[in-house]
Amino acid sequence: MREPDQRIKQLRAGKLSIEIYPDRNAAAEAAAQKAADALIDLAQTRESVGVIFATGTSQLEMLSALTAIPNLRWDRVIGFHLDEYVGIDVDHPASFRGYLRKNLIEKIAIKKFYELDGSKPAIQEQCKQYASHVRAADPQLCLLGVGENGHLAFNDPGEADFNDPLDVKVVHLDEVCRQQQAAEGWFKSLDDVPTLALTLTIPTIFRVPQLILSVPGKRKATIVRRMLEEEISAQCPATILRTHPNAVVHLDLDSAGQLL
Repeated sequence: MREPDQRIKQLRAGKLSIEIYPDRNAAAEAAAQKAADALIDLAQTRESVGVIFATGTSQLEMLSALTAIPNLRWDRVIGFHLDEYVGIDVDHPASFRGYLRKNLIEKIAIKKFYELDGSKPAIQEQCKQYASHVRAADPQLCLLGVGENGHLAFNDPGEADFNDPLDVKVVHLDEVCRQQQAAEGWFKSLDDVPTLALTLTIPTIFRVPQLILSVPGKRKATIVRRMLEEEISAQCPATILRTHPNAVVHLDLDSAGQLL
């Protein structure tokens, strides 16, 4: 049985839909239900359904809600993740592939999941191979967050390219991004946060027909306002979301604090 709609307010910025909920759990449950509905629809016509998953603190409640929804056709899902650090192994607390094993893969019977591994040599070759897997799977759904610097995946300002010729690439992480990772507790200190990462590029993300974003918490309030109000530019990569034909951002009262 579905939970009643708990939306407090709905806004639009360009083509982007913004939904505001009373707390992060309500926002997460709404995002998870949208993702579940999409998976149900896609599984009716596709033997394989490509899905790209985000990680981080902002996604925990949403993934918990999504994996608890019964009878989803995970056996048809080919999964990917958006990004990974260079130079850490899967047992590191900050490893995104480790995060997804714990919060997704171990909870459901997925058909296939491709991992980005930043601890391997020949990083550029891995980027090319991962890009070919993504292209072949033709993802139809992407679950996203937004960084405090406006990044999508690890496309930070200065690295983001709305016309990037690459599908997957190595990037340098900026100071704000690295500070966020340390502040959220994934690393013991800022010095421990890697300076390099692997990421899907913005054009790769934008080829996906449906984007479902979860952006809760007070730390995201400023970037949410900037995302909706600033001129669209790579200086705030998330502004490009206003051009996607089917993207929905789920906020709680904290992340929507500068909009209300």
